[in-house]
Amino acid sequence: MFSLTEHFGDWKPVSKIVGISWLVFYVLFFTYAAANDSGFLFLDFTNLMIHETGHPLFSPFGYTMTILGGTLAELIVPLACFTYFFYKRETAGVAFCGFWFFENFLYIGTYMADARTLSLPLVGSGDHDWEILFTQWNLLLNDRQIGHTTRLLGWLGMLGCAAWLAFRAYRSSREVEPHL
Repeated sequence: MFSLTEHFGDWKPVSKIVGISWLVFYVLFFTYAAANDSGFLFLDFTNLMIHETGHPLFSPFGYTMTILGGTLAELIVPLACFTYFFYKRETAGVAFCGFWFFENFLYIGTYMADARTLSLPLVGSGDHDWEILFTQWNLLLNDRQIGHTTRLLGWLGMLGCAAWLAFRAYRSSREVEPHL
């Protein structure tokens, strides 16, 4: 039977102060995100730059991939960082990159849900990626349902990453040998 621990090694421990600091950050971010009505959070400035880079990056693969490339890039970058930290067995890095990956779903979902109303301010050509894609895929009438589901997946994923970090931090604190 294949075991990740045997193949990659144990997760690096999370000190109590690091675990608490990250969990405070996540709680503050959740509070901020839940109170934000715009659907655009401060992390989304970074995600937007990555998104816009994705369009020309995927342009050699055709029109649909050019349009989809922005969203793909903003998911691939945190996933690549996640993979790096996973191989290094860096608990806090994996948790944050997973959190960042799922945080993208919040704005992607907002962007998807806007495909018919076209009310969000756009960068670049002014074309709405998801209006184009949903029209092409005959899903435009489902933009809000798809967008809300995407946002829900983002929230669940972010909560899962924070919970996993809390679990790993708790476990690390239990594995420390008592001082004699």
